[in-house]
Amino acid sequence: MYSLERPVQGQSSCPKDRLGRKRRTVVSSLTEDEELTEILKSYCSNKVTTTKYSFLSFIPKNLFEQLHRFANIYFIFLAALNFVPVVNAFQPEISIIPILLVLAVTAVKDLWEDYRKHKSDKFINGLVCEIYSRKRQMYVDQRWQDVHVGDFVRLSCNEIIPADMLLLYSSDPHGVCYIETANLDGETNLKQRQVVRDLPRQNFHSRIECENPNNDLSRFRGFIKARVGLHNNNLLLRSCTIRNTETVIGIVVYAGHETKAMKNNNGPRYKRSKLERRLNVDVLWSVVLLVIMCLTAAIGHGLWLRNLKDNSFLIPDTTSPALSGFYLFWTMIIVLQVLIPISLYVSIEIVKLCQIFFIQNDVDFYNEYMDSRIQCRALNITEDLGQIQYVFSDKTGTLTENKMVFRRCTIAGVEYPHEENARRLEVYKEDEALGCSHTLKSRASAKSLSCKSLSCNRSSVSLHTLTGHSEGEESPSPTLPQHSAFSSPMEKDIVPDPFLVQKLNCLSSPLFLLRDASMELTYIVDFFMALAICNTVVVSSPNQPRHVPEVSRTPLKSLEDIKMLFQRFGLPRFSTLSPPHTTESPRSFTRRLFSRGKAASFTPSPSPTPTKLGEGPPSEPGADELIYEAESPDEAALVHAARAYRCTLQGRSLERLLVELPGMGSLAVRLLHILPFDSTRKRMSVVVRHPLTNQVVVYTKGADSVIMDLAESPKGAEQSDGRQGHIREQTQKHLDNYAREGLRTLCIAKKVLEEEEYEIWLKRHAFAETSIENREELLLESAQRLETNLTLLGATGIEDRLQEEVPETIEALQRAGVKVWVLTGDKQETAINIACACKLLRTTDQLLTANCDSKEACKALLLELRAEVERGEAAEGTSGFTLVVDGRTLDFALQEDLKGDFLELSRRCRAVVCCRSTPLQKSHVVQLVRDQLRVMTLAIGDGANDVSMIQVADVGIGISGQEGMQAVMSSDFAISRFKHLRKLLLVHGHWCYTRLANMILYFFYKNVMYVNLLFWYQFFCGFSGSVMTNSWVLIFFNLLFTSAPPLLYGILDKDVSADTLIKLPELYKSGQNSKAYLPSTFWLTMLDALYQSLVCFFIPYFAYAGSDADMLSFGSPINASALLIILLHQVIESRTLTWLHVLVLVGSALFYFSFTLVFSVVCVTCSPPTNPLGVDKLQMSQPLFYGVCALTTVLALLPRITARFETHVKKNIFCKSFFKPFLPSLTVTLSDSCSMHCTTTVGGCSTGTRPRPRVKPGVSSSTWKTWTSRSLTLYSLKS
Repeated sequence: MYSLERPVQGQSSCPKDRLGRKRRTVVSSLTEDEELTEILKSYCSNKVTTTKYSFLSFIPKNLFEQLHRFANIYFIFLAALNFVPVVNAFQPEISIIPILLVLAVTAVKDLWEDYRKHKSDKFINGLVCEIYSRKRQMYVDQRWQDVHVGDFVRLSCNEIIPADMLLLYSSDPHGVCYIETANLDGETNLKQRQVVRDLPRQNFHSRIECENPNNDLSRFRGFIKARVGLHNNNLLLRSCTIRNTETVIGIVVYAGHETKAMKNNNGPRYKRSKLERRLNVDVLWSVVLLVIMCLTAAIGHGLWLRNLKDNSFLIPDTTSPALSGFYLFWTMIIVLQVLIPISLYVSIEIVKLCQIFFIQNDVDFYNEYMDSRIQCRALNITEDLGQIQYVFSDKTGTLTENKMVFRRCTIAGVEYPHEENARRLEVYKEDEALGCSHTLKSRASAKSLSCKSLSCNRSSVSLHTLTGHSEGEESPSPTLPQHSAFSSPMEKDIVPDPFLVQKLNCLSSPLFLLRDASMELTYIVDFFMALAICNTVVVSSPNQPRHVPEVSRTPLKSLEDIKMLFQRFGLPRFSTLSPPHTTESPRSFTRRLFSRGKAASFTPSPSPTPTKLGEGPPSEPGADELIYEAESPDEAALVHAARAYRCTLQGRSLERLLVELPGMGSLAVRLLHILPFDSTRKRMSVVVRHPLTNQVVVYTKGADSVIMDLAESPKGAEQSDGRQGHIREQTQKHLDNYAREGLRTLCIAKKVLEEEEYEIWLKRHAFAETSIENREELLLESAQRLETNLTLLGATGIEDRLQEEVPETIEALQRAGVKVWVLTGDKQETAINIACACKLLRTTDQLLTANCDSKEACKALLLELRAEVERGEAAEGTSGFTLVVDGRTLDFALQEDLKGDFLELSRRCRAVVCCRSTPLQKSHVVQLVRDQLRVMTLAIGDGANDVSMIQVADVGIGISGQEGMQAVMSSDFAISRFKHLRKLLLVHGHWCYTRLANMILYFFYKNVMYVNLLFWYQFFCGFSGSVMTNSWVLIFFNLLFTSAPPLLYGILDKDVSADTLIKLPELYKSGQNSKAYLPSTFWLTMLDALYQSLVCFFIPYFAYAGSDADMLSFGSPINASALLIILLHQVIESRTLTWLHVLVLVGSALFYFSFTLVFSVVCVTCSPPTNPLGVDKLQMSQPLFYGVCALTTVLALLPRITARFETHVKKNIFCKSFFKPFLPSLTVTLSDSCSMHCTTTVGGCSTGTRPRPRVKPGVSSSTWKTWTSRSLTLYSLKS
């Protein structure tokens, strides 16, 4: 899923607010007030511009941006310096070619990217919507870019919202509008928005005061005259899509770059990789070497001039030797400029883009079910994937499926195991293990977002088009989302517990009032009532998107009998639940009840007599199918569980809910307030008017750690104290059991309010809702004031299964030397269970738990645990330690004076599990480990609560799962399954790091090697700054002749095959330790380049000594030998040789020889004052030239070839000695068993497999595989 809007990189088209207000004033654009009209003109138009450049600004602005790179400034300075006559080294025009070429390549790349953005902007700005026209007094079609703040916009079903609008009208009779925010945050479930209350139906001329534009998607504050409060539910955000609503009208409050969608899109993230930081240090060392060489030449030139006695061959000059040496210093800077690799930075960008291309097109990362592939959002840290040392992972949705399946429950202290439901889940697991895909594909079954029953003549624009995808790509139908969230058969088809069904059937029994269990029955009814209505689920059906089923009357039993049940057998708190005294009959009571339902557009109609649970004729497929659009999988699981017991949520409007209860039929429940879930309270509540008792009831669900503290005995209910205490005690036992089984737990509770108590709370809550300042804090305080002294009803256990291959992935990461931490908000028991299931916690590990109530206790415990770990490390046979820390202890441990002890303890543990942790704690833990231990960290998560730690880590990975795209939008890379992390790190990470590291070293090598040739020549030309080659070859040698092979080296080289890297994760450790690019490696490369330059210079020197060869004739074999040495050096270093490598290497050599030959034939005055005419042609016609080139090349590469050969011999001896102690009877042919070391293909074998030696019949295949695996492991680590 991609965002609709592109990142804002260009200038905004909005003028600055000249009035500088703290709030925004919005009025209708139809106003005739000139002052208000001026205010509207000061706001942004709806035209978006994400491009950087315009036609006139491209050259100066792009040049200005490229000058931010120090290397570009350096080479421009050298090019300008070459125009100074006293220091120029060769033709000034030639010196500007390299920097012009680099700037041009970068400019073309930037221009292409900007042109794509321009096309996308033009398309989006040209979309059409309906705007009310003052002149024509009707709605007319206008382009998006012509929409302004204050305009009235009319939209139809499936249309995309062009700007942030305040909802003023909806065709829904209850003033409700449904939107889909998939383009904004990736969530496919419907969200409900409502019309602003108490608005005049005609002639809207109200003045709107709201907050200034910001990027907070979940907040909107403002008011309309008379302080009618505005909040987020009244705002329609740009790029969202209208669903299930025929027509809506809104007034634009934010447009263009001021919309929340545009303010939230910052495009790809740019970070500096660890390798890049190391590269900058080595570039500085290259500068130091350059300065030393230039100082040496300058001093040598001054001394040479001072000691020169016969200077008759020099042009008379009064310049002193010291000043000449100063001039020569700058001349040598120009001559030796290629020591600083100008093309390296461009080459690195090209290689990284190609690496990203290969990663994104790896079929193993494609998720067919979600139709998604990996996204690389950070373009310049691919090599960091090969150096990760710590992985911090969320649990829910990251390690697990985030498919919440109702597993079991406890009500009033009685546990219902749902054994049949457990067996059903096992069948699903077996089917998926066997590869059956029907359970997944069924998830893509009908999601009722179509508007077939509505007059929707328009269709929304394809998201692929809006995001700039090529026209040739096919895009899915834009009007229908691909699947319904949280609605697979595994999640919906719950098998009820027979014992619980038997109790609920008592509601249909004529003798239910005589049963002693009726008190428990009230708990059960309230429990399922809470599951059904304590949520924000949107109900729809395939044929009627806004599903409002008809209310069913229940002739079986009078509502007065049901009411008596709640009065007679309820808790003492329930004894006051009866409605105010009235003399009306049950019939009139029923009529009054359903008249309330009618007011909410729940049309009553006769219905058949209800049947008992599990009985009755089967309905036709799809006849009464309800589709639940939930904001979270937890909500969907609980609603589906309630429906399994015929406690069905059938419809929802702004003010009422329609719920079917067994034995009672459909009941209209008046919805008073929704107190949404937040991470501070860790619970949500609904306030309703009970349909049977007419009392105000609060239903609450939330984390057990919170609800159990709030569940206290009701006042004046002494006789129920014992029962409530028993319920809490039994419920806690069941919760502990659920946690040990790895189930997610939620507690359900209720509270009945007196009318006076409710009125007092309502006044304060209304004030909080209409407040502009501190609204969130006031609402939080209001909710907490209400949610006290709750009556505990029960708890649920929801299963969230592990994703496939999670244990294998974690095991592979640990074998690779990566430490895995799990940071979750779940209970400690649940976290430990999941850690065992995913093999993070092994059976041989010692479990260390840290649960403290005070800082002093935490300090003492950390020291004690640390001492225990040290004792375990000293003892033999200890496999490892796993630390489990709860949220409260983590708070203490992260404090300044304790974090050192915590870090030392956790560093010694094999794994760490932090449970009950908050999003802020997660980010603090990641930051602590990253900064204090100076290690490479990776954080992976799928939800908004993981965003903070994803942004703090060196590499952030988001999972595009069930909880939207907030994590993806904040990440550097986005994957669909946790198992993809295995190949992303172990294979692509390893390849990206080794390729880039080797390419950078190769660039330094070839530049230093060639520059040293020019430097050695200075000892034979009086340090005059002369060179033994023409300036064209000098400039093009590194820029053209030897630039393509290292690019191919950095893109395609594979030191080990993918299969081997997956089977042997230990190979990943080389990247963690930066073995491919250490300071010692850099200096060894420099020494190798120094040696090769000495051989390459002095062999031709002695070969041509005493001859009549001129300067250019002497330089010709040196250049040719240097080229062959550099190209063959890469052949030796490459682990992969393909026809493409051969083509590029041979092509580079042919290009050089062709260029020099043609240059020497046709160029007469191309390189004044020297004349290369005929020089190379003459040299290439002499056998001495080829003999010198061959001898020079062999001698220069002989040490490297010898070192490689010795390495292979040692490995062959190692292989032979490795097998003898373990298997004396094993006969291994040395050349066969170790032939993989003597090839140049991937991993030593073109197919990634190892040659199998000849084995005597007594040796089993499994034994051979074990030992060869050990052999290859040690071989790979040594290499």
